[in-house]
Order: sequence, then structure tokens, then C-alpha cells
Amino acid sequence: MKLTQVSKLFGGLPALNGVSFNVRRGEIMAIIGPNGAGKTTLFNVISGVFPPTTGDVVFEGRNITRLPPFERARLGISRTFQIPKPFSEMTVIDNVVVGMIANGSGSSLSEARRRASEVLDWLNMSSKAGTEVRQLNLQEKKTVELARALAQNPKLLLVDEYMSGLNPTEIEDAIRLLSRVNKERKLTIVWIEHVLRAVMKLAHRVLVLNYGSLIAEGTPAEIANSSTVVEAYLGKGIEI
Repeated sequence: MKLTQVSKLFGGLPALNGVSFNVRRGEIMAIIGPNGAGKTTLFNVISGVFPPTTGDVVFEGRNITRLPPFERARLGISRTFQIPKPFSEMTVIDNVVVGMIANGSGSSLSEARRRASEVLDWLNMSSKAGTEVRQLNLQEKKTVELARALAQNPKLLLVDEYMSGLNPTEIEDAIRLLSRVNKERKLTIVWIEHVLRAVMKLAHRVLVLNYGSLIAEGTPAEIANSSTVVEAYLGKGIEI
């Protein structure tokens, strides 16, 4: 995927300001920055929720800048959300099935259910398939959100603050899970995150946004030692 000079204005105010970068096939790219930096707006532009005011989004050689979300999903772009948004009264498997159909997977109900069952098994969630989502803890709800995204067989997975609200043990579990998603399912992952120790362990490359602009890009080690990033966001050096 490639973004070229992407800007997004709301009421004349820039949420994104000329952001350009490439995402390499098979990598985990983390996006960090303070609250209000434009990270979620960036995801909304990539996934098609918002059209950019200026600039282009290219996926696998195709300009998708004006495509709606369901067409991007069919091309292989899938997304999770920071705050899980399941149907609480429905079962885990039905949440995955509904998510697939709503996102335009084009699958029949029986095919969607088969794929949902396979993904839940891969995520070690088969025992919860018939459980109502309201009975799950936060980590399990996040796994359901991930299952909904994976069931679409994406090529690019957008992950929005997967570690948010998790305790240290759950964060370590989540790091292992995202690493497994990347390696075993051969998925490219673009990942917004505030838990920096997770970013430093998992990301291949890190982008830093501040006030809608891209201020740094590099390996975790390079970002941790960047005086620009420390001043704008980290506040102090962090250990890798």
C-alpha cells in the first residue's frame, strides 16, 4: 500500500497534513503519536470511511482513493476498532458471520459460517463460539473483533489499539497473537498503538504522527532514539 500526500480537513482544520508512506508486503508497521495526532483519521482514510481532501491511496497497484469501504474490504483490506463494537446479545460465531456479510465479503450464509468457525478455531475461541458476547471479558471481545477481520481473508489488516485496556499478561498474549497472525497467515499489518513496549517488541517499522504530520519513520530502535520523537511524544528515551 502507498499513500501520497494525503491530507484531510475538517471545517478547514487539518487532521492529516500531506502524509506519505509505503507499507511493505508482510511487515508490521506501527503508527504512534499523541492523542489528536491524526492516527484514527488516517485509518478512516485508508479503510474508506473518509475520503481524503487531497492525495491518493494505492493498494496493490490500484488507486482506491474514492472506493467505498465494502469495495476495499473485497480487495483485501480489513480493520479492527480500538473499542470492540460487537452485537452483545448475539453469539460469538454469529458476530463474526454478521461482520463478514456487513463488510461485503460476498459469501453465502453457510460459507460465512464455515469460515467463521475456522477462524475461531485458529484463534482458540471455538469453545466460546456459542457464547453471547456480553459474557466475554475485554480480551475475548477484542479477539472476536480480530476474528471478524480475519474471517474476510484480508491481505492488509488495520489494527486500532489492540492492547488498550489489557493488563500486562494480556498484552504479552496479544503480542504473541499479532505476531502469529503476521507470520502464519502472512498478513501485512498496520497497527495504531499507545503501549510502546508492545510496539518495540513487535513492529518492524514505526511511523510517528504529530498534529497530522508525519514527523519520523524508522525501526523501533531508531524511533526510540530520535530526539524529534522524544520531544514531540515520548518525553524521555525508552528502552528497547
